[in-house]
Amino acid sequence: MFHIEKSDEHSHILRLNLAGSPVEWLTWQEATTLYARDLVTWTLGDTLRTVRGGISRMSGQRSMIVLHSIIACEGELQGGRPKKPALNNRILFRRDQNLCMYCGKEFADRDLSCDHIVPTSRGGRNVWGNVVAACKRCNHYKQNKTPQEAGMELLALPYEPNPAEYLALVNSKRIRVDQMDFLKTQFSKNCRLQ
Repeated sequence: MFHIEKSDEHSHILRLNLAGSPVEWLTWQEATTLYARDLVTWTLGDTLRTVRGGISRMSGQRSMIVLHSIIACEGELQGGRPKKPALNNRILFRRDQNLCMYCGKEFADRDLSCDHIVPTSRGGRNVWGNVVAACKRCNHYKQNKTPQEAGMELLALPYEPNPAEYLALVNSKRIRVDQMDFLKTQFSKNCRLQ
């Protein structure tokens, strides 16, 4: 049995590879396993929580692991390389800041749709560089045309989020300041999160 001293109940720990590239978000339990296996090479950021274990019969000391908000690890939990960003509506809408990329108005997720700039029926692919958030009205108006054919102008060019941007998008409501400060150093010029 162990006791946890916590600073933030729902915070995740940002895992980096040894080169300092962001890889994934970890739960405190996953991070504790990496610390216990001595796979954490270096840390950044604030102390997130302290996990206290049992008392050693040999030394009489209680084991303790101090978890930092950003850790760099060797070894594999779910891979040491940043993953290719998965494309889904929730992340697409975050990338485009819940704005319709045609009319510029802000919408709730339920009122947005994924618009393929070059429609899939015309050979367009379902990739980051070919999709934007669009309100249902604009998407319906555009139909099976390119923006040029429909007489519509894109307000911003689509882009594929890099690993740091993607991790900021998938965990946007629970990122600590020190984690966001680190991620921002790796954002591209195209990123609208800055």
